[in-house]
Amino acid sequence: MLWLKRWNFIERARLERELWDAFEAKQDPEAKLAELQAWIDSANPADPKLADQRFRLEVWITTLARIRKIEALMTGQQR
Repeated sequence: MLWLKRWNFIERARLERELWDAFEAKQDPEAKLAELQAWIDSANPADPKLADQRFRLEVWITTLARIRKIEALMTGQQR
């Protein structure tokens, strides 16, 4: 059912929100991505959570790019 999650905008929004919440709480989003990537790299290929975590990483990478783009735009608007 992972294919369904990929097209479910509510599921994507929930995962995006996880990273936004971390960013707003002054946590390092790159560190969160690195931690997730490390988990994926060390996971057993038979682990049923692996596909979901890979999907989470995919969404977070896209979200981080958006966060940094917005951050750059906001920095340019500050006086």
